[in-house]
Amino acid sequence: MKIDLTGKTALVTGSTSGIGHAIARGLASAGATVVVNGRTQAKVDAAVAAIAKLASGAKARGVAADVSTAAGCNALVADLPEVDILINNAGIFEPKGFFDIPDEDWNRFFEVNVMSGVRLSRAYMRGMLKRNWGRIVFISSESALNIPTEMIHYGVTKTSQLALSRGLAEMTRGTAVTVNSVLPGPTMSEGVETFVKDLAKQHGQSVEEAASQFVKQFRPTSLLQRFASVEEIANMVVYISSKEASATNGAALRAEGGIVQTIA
Repeated sequence: MKIDLTGKTALVTGSTSGIGHAIARGLASAGATVVVNGRTQAKVDAAVAAIAKLASGAKARGVAADVSTAAGCNALVADLPEVDILINNAGIFEPKGFFDIPDEDWNRFFEVNVMSGVRLSRAYMRGMLKRNWGRIVFISSESALNIPTEMIHYGVTKTSQLALSRGLAEMTRGTAVTVNSVLPGPTMSEGVETFVKDLAKQHGQSVEEAASQFVKQFRPTSLLQRFASVEEIANMVVYISSKEASATNGAALRAEGGIVQTIA
């Protein structure tokens, strides 16, 4: 299978690092014109430059905008009125006990993890339906199904993404537009690597020992028995962004290493 996204424009939110940047690299490598998004111009510029070095002809540009706010989403859409592929990747996480999570944190997590996707899908999906082709992908998490007790607010927002994705997919009936979610498990992005390094320091362990212990303690059902790489998640996203994935719609696609113990 050769995935060719030549002629398609893809927006990946939160793509200056981590899973988002790996997705942006993957889409650019498949021929798409990729729009990198982040909150600061410096990080956006650096990410665009990195993608441009992938291969001759890689097409990328950037838009600095904070998609956790309505104003930021509006600014992004004003700069980029139409896209063929929308990857709602921007998201935050933070381990915190339920009784210590104030209303402000609940609101902040919902704005970033859910409302960014709501606003951008509302802005771009109508055009996709009119042109009769498009891809919307939400980067959710296995935490949407296995709500983690150490960050319940995060899990709730990831479950909300699944409901949103499925609801939008129902609106695509009979068209060549698809809406899907991808559910990564623990993935060694820059943010997670910092978290694991902090754990290692707290417990006097190496980073490798801390990572292994985290999976065994907090994700004991993992069949992968390790953190996934960002590229492993990006590969799934690139596929469902392609014309080859035309029959996959309204799905929650698991790339979580077998943590979720179901057959469906």
